[in-house]
Amino acid sequence: MKKIILLAALFTGNLVNAQQDPQFTQYFDNFLHVNPAYAGSSGMLSATAIHREQWVGFAGAPRSTTFSLHTPLNYRSVGLGLTAVNDMIGPVRQNMVYVDFSYTLKLGKSARLALGLKGGMNMLNVATQDLANVQANDPAFITNVQNQLNPNVGFGVYYHDEHFFFGLSSPRILEKTASTTTYLERRHYFGIIGGIFSVAKQWKLRPSIQVKSTMGAPLSLDFSLATIYKDKLWLGAMNRWNAAGGAFLQYQLNRQFRLGLASEFGVTQLRNYNNGTFEVLMSYDFNYKKTDVKSPRYF
Repeated sequence: MKKIILLAALFTGNLVNAQQDPQFTQYFDNFLHVNPAYAGSSGMLSATAIHREQWVGFAGAPRSTTFSLHTPLNYRSVGLGLTAVNDMIGPVRQNMVYVDFSYTLKLGKSARLALGLKGGMNMLNVATQDLANVQANDPAFITNVQNQLNPNVGFGVYYHDEHFFFGLSSPRILEKTASTTTYLERRHYFGIIGGIFSVAKQWKLRPSIQVKSTMGAPLSLDFSLATIYKDKLWLGAMNRWNAAGGAFLQYQLNRQFRLGLASEFGVTQLRNYNNGTFEVLMSYDFNYKKTDVKSPRYF
């Protein structure tokens, strides 16, 4: 019964007030999902997949999978990308597919400023008939949504040089409503900042901060610090302000392939009803050149 009450409170807060985008411990490897200006910034064809199991053991817990693919064109000021997301939480299913476009301005030897546009579709399904409702005829749980298609557009800016990066974006600008006013798709705003610093011959540090804001939901702040050893082993920790703490481990197997694992444990009352959150990451850079592009990528 406690899980049912908690689940109802969770859905009521998220669906009535603001439908949040999925969040990731390894958000720093998921730039393209939230910022189209990132497309082509790696200087090569790059593919990344992340799967997240949130609040393991909790009925109806969030489960998210994201895939991104992007590359510069021969005219390197232009980048193209593709992002796909499958996101589930309780009775809510979202499938998003977006195409990303970026145009990059050269500001110096390594400094680049990119402007990006995103366009695509979100297919929404909400099936409330299987929920155990503790309040009869609650209007938040009586309407199903089937294959609701919501087209949308987004924009972003992204600056990066050899040691620093900064981005601002809104991946879905249009605010959509399904067949009732219960299920809302709110506009989200993202900001990210970070850098890479050498602290010893074989050691580097990469701090980063991500800010996410949307109407009807608390401001989300993610802090992350990665320690990089010999450009091979990445050990790090993250904190989501007043929500969760976590750790991640990534290993660069070769110039192309990186694997990552991450785990989070909440700091709210929900931690008493689940076994934590887990993520797996796979990233592949089609990098077969000995010069021109960096390996590994730090951002």
